[in-house]
Amino acid sequence: MSAETANVLLAPVLVLNATYEPINVCAARRAVVLVLKGVARAEENNGHVLHGGHFHLPLPSVIRLLDYRRIPHRSRALSRKNILLRDRNTCQYCGRLAPAPELTLDHVVPRSRGGKSTWENLVACCKPCNHHKSDRLPSEAEMILLRPPRPLNLHTSRHLMRMMGKSDEKWRKYLFF
Repeated sequence: MSAETANVLLAPVLVLNATYEPINVCAARRAVVLVLKGVARAEENNGHVLHGGHFHLPLPSVIRLLDYRRIPHRSRALSRKNILLRDRNTCQYCGRLAPAPELTLDHVVPRSRGGKSTWENLVACCKPCNHHKSDRLPSEAEMILLRPPRPLNLHTSRHLMRMMGKSDEKWRKYLFF
């Protein structure tokens, strides 16, 4: 697989519920799987085509689930992916925007000092800042958080979808600005 194909398969795809309500963003690769399994259908395409031995599949930009899924109004799962999404792949100490593999997760209150792995204690952090902070509190390392860490809830998720939608015109008609 070429690097260009790999990047195209990582492109964000807006996921709509059966009612056209935006509920998530996933990678194009996952969207293709959902379409091929018959779980979703492509509503918009991104202009790229996936070529297989006996098929050509336009890569989706927006997919819609065929069956309605009830989405509880609570916080999303605590995960590295969701922390990076919440912090927009930006180091919360120096403000550097970086790809996910170049970022680490930092415990604001270090685990060695009783800090827990919670939404309020984890932030995206570049490797140099994480190394500099080490097992100290931000104040001890003379570092300041750009934003206080908060849980990623449904409202935050929709806000992030709207922000991402500004770069993909095909998302606009599905997002309420």
